Amino acid sequence: MSKISRLATIIRVFVRYRLDTFVEKEKLPRSLRLLFVVTKFFPNTSKPRGERLRAALENLGPIFVKLGQLLSTRPDLIPSDICSELSHLQDNVAPFNNEQFVTIVEEALNKSIDDLFQEFNHEPLASASVAQVHSAVLPDGQKVVVKVIRPDIKNIIEQDIQLMLSIATWLEKNTIDGPRMRLIEVVNNYRVTIFDELNLQREASNASILRRNFEKSSMLYVPDIHWAYTNQNIMVAEQIYATPVTDIGALQQHNVDFKVLAERGVEIFFTQVFEHNFFHADMHPGNIFVDCSNPKEPKYLAIDCAIIGTLTDADQYYLARNLLAIFRRDYRQVAELHVLSGWVPEDTNIGEFTSAIRSVCEPIFGRPLRDISFGYILVSLFQTARRFDMEVQPSLVLLQKTLLNIEGLGRQLYPDLDLWDTAHPFLERWLKERFKPKAFIEKLKRHGPEWLEQLPQMPQLIFQGLENLQANTQKSVATPPSVLNRSVSVKKIIRDWIGPALIGVGLGLGLSNWSETANNIPENSLIFVMIGLMMMLLK
Repeated sequence: MSKISRLATIIRVFVRYRLDTFVEKEKLPRSLRLLFVVTKFFPNTSKPRGERLRAALENLGPIFVKLGQLLSTRPDLIPSDICSELSHLQDNVAPFNNEQFVTIVEEALNKSIDDLFQEFNHEPLASASVAQVHSAVLPDGQKVVVKVIRPDIKNIIEQDIQLMLSIATWLEKNTIDGPRMRLIEVVNNYRVTIFDELNLQREASNASILRRNFEKSSMLYVPDIHWAYTNQNIMVAEQIYATPVTDIGALQQHNVDFKVLAERGVEIFFTQVFEHNFFHADMHPGNIFVDCSNPKEPKYLAIDCAIIGTLTDADQYYLARNLLAIFRRDYRQVAELHVLSGWVPEDTNIGEFTSAIRSVCEPIFGRPLRDISFGYILVSLFQTARRFDMEVQPSLVLLQKTLLNIEGLGRQLYPDLDLWDTAHPFLERWLKERFKPKAFIEKLKRHGPEWLEQLPQMPQLIFQGLENLQANTQKSVATPPSVLNRSVSVKKIIRDWIGPALIGVGLGLGLSNWSETANNIPENSLIFVMIGLMMMLLK
């Protein structure tokens, strides 16, 4: 199917389900209003708007279904009747033929379904936008779920991505905001993300890491993977028995503490983002369950780990400081951090940018913190983008999406959720831990071997850099003594301070581990001592 054909399909679905009724036409530019004239020739429908929107998204395929999943978690932004209907997209998409499912399983594992499983349920346990799941019993009696990707879905996704890419290209070339929003880059990143989701071996690997990260946690449980039955085309995992997070009635019957449940969701999110730097980026309600065995301390269970997000060290640091600065109402620091992080150009006028941020955020903070939506703050801040040339950060798109999901779910469970009350101490603690000596030593232990390997080249690189700096300075202006002596000062700092400090770290590490290593000096301590000695010998 060509792009034009796919676009025609989208328009046809749009008209068929009368989605034009969602748009306030009088607020559109006159040129766009003319496009809606044709809808007058189609009959009205008596079906509720939420049902029409849900059916349209489902009809258009997985990318649109995922959009509906995100919208269903935002009752603060989307009317309740639409949210309720869109929630059916979480795990209740129309299933595909059972015979196709069995064929895919048998081809993936080169055995018949009867040889693979003691029991196999031909009725799907869940059917989502990209995959379908059936329950089964392994020959050893373990109860499992069997997941495969929908047939021919790659072609549909590729068509939609190509169409989105064409639209993004047109917008970047023909609109003022297009280049700043980096739409082509966003679409290309999304293409990588969604095609990664079609590789079930990757999803299984993600689940294993997430399970290991929370192995000793009482907040989150991730089902175990059966690797003997798992590859790119099939995944077999432990079957869990828990209450869907959306089943509020069942959670109430179990006397679950909703405040604790909501706060734990927020804490899990921040733990994944900042401590593990490995976060589940598809946390819509259909992927989350609750263990109610201890209702005062309910435990989350997470499935569908196909989409995982990570951040650079710099993005982690600037994100944490930005959040803290926003809620301290230190708007100048927010502006400065945006410049330091490269999210806005270096020549941005800090005073004007600070004033713009203040005008956006201050009215929001006039309300109780529990009523403040992170999502609303993001939308409000984005309104300053055009004036200050703020670019969309593709690396943060997944995180922003996940934050919206978590916040929306938290407010569904506990409307009085004060997101900041949970997030603030966590971020404060994380920043303090980041700069403790222990964290510094751990970083040295991790990167010490590479640094030792590269150390012989470092003196020459330092000298070359200083010579270039001195030469450039002398060309531009009369060079003050402080600059002429900079190479001497830097070498002195390396020789007199950094070198001895590394030796001290190495000796301290060696002494602290002496009894554990049977009178052998630990390798890491030798690395630090050797690097320190080489620095002290710098001439």
